[in-house]
Parts: sequence; structure tokens; C-alpha cells
Amino acid sequence: MASSTLRVIDHLVQARPSQDGDGVKIKRISAFGGALDPFLMLDELGSDELNDYIGGFPAHPHRGIQTLTYVIHGGLTHEDHLGHTSTILAGDAQWMHTGRGMIHSEMPLTDHQGLRAFQLWLNLPAKDKLSPATYRDVRSEEMPRLAVDNGTLIALGGTWQTTQGALIQGPLDALAGNGSIAHLALSPQGNVTLATPTATLLVYVFEGKLECGDKRVRAGELARFAPGNELFLTTSGGAQALLLSGEPHHEPIAHYGPFVMNEQHELKQALQDYRNGSFGASL
Repeated sequence: MASSTLRVIDHLVQARPSQDGDGVKIKRISAFGGALDPFLMLDELGSDELNDYIGGFPAHPHRGIQTLTYVIHGGLTHEDHLGHTSTILAGDAQWMHTGRGMIHSEMPLTDHQGLRAFQLWLNLPAKDKLSPATYRDVRSEEMPRLAVDNGTLIALGGTWQTTQGALIQGPLDALAGNGSIAHLALSPQGNVTLATPTATLLVYVFEGKLECGDKRVRAGELARFAPGNELFLTTSGGAQALLLSGEPHHEPIAHYGPFVMNEQHELKQALQDYRNGSFGASL
């Protein structure tokens, strides 16, 4: 049996202030050069100031990616050109496989804490870039929870397993790049050890700080981990984080705004299709 190799942090990225949609203030990590393959971008929306996000994200197109939106508090209402209309609230998620094309809007809702949510972009492999678009809601009660030492792991998608053999499977089972996504919440002195066989492993901390070996990951930072098959995370004061794992596509990435393809001529085609009204239509 192969010996265990503990994964260590090989790169830290700080989220940067940005804005999108109708002036929505966000913190963003983007990697369209392939450094986080198959993941492309992570946006954090988090404010109790209404003017930071009230404009929301009016109708806009996407092609060539999947998006996953996860709400901590507040909510978002989704509408798209295929007729899907849905509202997700605290603990819920929505998944969109844009494929050939999806035109959608996301408008914010608030609770007593305002709005806090995340949107993740996953790159589709070349073979699926022009596949039919699909959409799915995932409610909080659909997401399995795994008790860890002074904490909880919530599986949104993919498989998560502790080194002791406890395993949970998130409801989203068609994430690009064999992707897995989880929400880790640890109380003070909490820790978790996970089996992590996939090549890409990322941890984004959004509350408190996590310790991994001799390094710390603070709120607003994303850690990329070197190869290995076990991940050990601990915290002295408590922390919350998103855990992301997947297999890289190792394909060229061409990016322009809401479109992510493999070649520049494919981006030009996406723009042409959007402008002439054929965007998202069946091939």
C-alpha cells in the first residue's frame, strides 16, 4: 500500500476588490491562465450595505463554463432565457452548465445580515463547450453533512472522505473536471483530515484562519496545494472555508468577459452568435 503524503501549500492568492453586474462590489480571485485548472474564478459577495449589491446582475450571456452560486445568508433570484426561474436562500446553491450558451440574470435578496454569497466558475473541457445548457437548484437539506473534530463538512458536490473512511457524496455529480466542492465550518480548536486524490486542491477561507503545517490561510485568501493524498487543516480560533478539488483539463484557455473557449476564433463566434440572436440555440 502506498504511503500517505500530506499536502502542503505551494501558493497563496489574495482576493482583490472588484465589481461586476450593475456595480456589485465583490472580492475576486481569477486564474484564466490555468493556474487553478479546472477552476477559473471565485467571487465573494459579502456586505451589509445595500448599495454594495442592490443593482444585482442584470441579464447577461455565458458560454463554455459552469457556474456554481452558494448563499451563506440573503438570497438570489435567477431567471434565464430557457425559462428557468428560481430563488435560492441561505444554505442553498444553484448550478448552471452554460455549454453553448445561457443568458441569465441574478438579483439579490437580503436578510437581517444583508447578503453573503459565492460564485465559482469551472471551465468546461473542449468536448463540452457547445453542449446543451442546463440549470439546477440544490437546496440546503439536499446537502449531506459530515461531523469532524469540532466542526462540520457540508458537501455541495463530488465525493469527500476522511482518512478514517467516513464518506459523503454531494448532490452535484456532474461538475466539470470531476469537481468536488464543500463548505467547511470549524469551531475553535477544530480540525479535519481528508483523503484528497485529485490533482487540483484549493481552500478559500472566508472567516477566521486555517493552519496547514507552518502556514496560515486568512480570510480572503485562497491556498493551492502541492500534490499528495491527505489534507490536514486545523484552527485555533475557528474558521469557515470553501474546499475545491478537481482534475485539470490541460487545454488552452481563451477568455473574453463571460465567454471561455479554447481558441480566439471561438470567442469571435460567441460574440457573433450573441449579437445575431442565435446564442444558445441548438446546433
